[in-house]
Amino acid sequence: MRKPFKLKNKVYIAASASAAGRDEAAGPLGDLFDVTDTADNRFGEDTWEKAESAMQRLALDAALRRAGIGAEEIDALFAGDLLDQCVSSNYAHAESGIPYLGLYGACSTAAEGMILASLACEAGLGTCAAVTSSHFCSAERQFRFPLEYGGQRTPTSQWTVTAAGAFIISRERRAGGVLPRVTEIMPGRIVDRGISDLSNMGAAMAPAAADTLLGYFESGGEPRDFDLIVTGDLGREGSDILRDLCAASGLDIAPRHADCGLMIFDGCSDKHAGGSGCGCSAAVMASDVLKNVRNGTLCNVLFVGTGALMSPLTVNQGASIPGIAHLVHITGEEV
Repeated sequence: MRKPFKLKNKVYIAASASAAGRDEAAGPLGDLFDVTDTADNRFGEDTWEKAESAMQRLALDAALRRAGIGAEEIDALFAGDLLDQCVSSNYAHAESGIPYLGLYGACSTAAEGMILASLACEAGLGTCAAVTSSHFCSAERQFRFPLEYGGQRTPTSQWTVTAAGAFIISRERRAGGVLPRVTEIMPGRIVDRGISDLSNMGAAMAPAAADTLLGYFESGGEPRDFDLIVTGDLGREGSDILRDLCAASGLDIAPRHADCGLMIFDGCSDKHAGGSGCGCSAAVMASDVLKNVRNGTLCNVLFVGTGALMSPLTVNQGASIPGIAHLVHITGEEV
């Protein structure tokens, strides 16, 4: 039986911040993002890829300011994005001087970064950072088709979120009041159910999310013990599948479940099944969820970051899409 890893030391999410694009700023969480570009989603740059790098820098800078520290105090930075060789992250932090570890977990990268940063602090590092991003324009032309093509999107397709989220994770209590604390982590297993439709990534990722949640609750507890079980990001299709898979195994998560892809684009019909991309769960967690932990609205949260582990090459070869889901248990603690 798999068990979550309980951190022995107190590890806090000392600060978080987000940057987001025009459509995201116009959505239900728009007022919560720290930095937005409501003009053209370029953040002052001349390419979409550079714009994504700029979002990461802006989100990280805002998180550092909120934590009241400088970049020189970060012992390790865990960063990743959707693009080949994580180029947005590489260029974003090339001049930062921060020790850097690049990640690729697809849309699960925010959770993966939190896990690795928390483990690094557990092992003895003082303060780490995790940051990730996605950009609609850079991702679409890599994974699907040129933007100019104007292809019709299917109802199950999700919209790659233009956003970034950054998290300062530390063993040091850098602020008073309630701080989010990482108490447990549970890396996911790769689950492949044969889904090969790039326009239905929710269906590809949902079995992995179910596998992680069922594994977590095998060790004890019930969904009702939590204020929120938030996935990121299955969208409408994947969320329905996840709930059905869990219910079929006797686990009712529906009363507590929410999905970042639906939270960021709730009610936006032109976004079809909701948001996706590394920046989706990162921005929602950095703005909405962790803010509600800090103000006491949420006290006990399970964050399950989901990812579709494909590449343009494997998709073009007709391969199926493996899914992954990493779990982070976050509680609010008065410090």
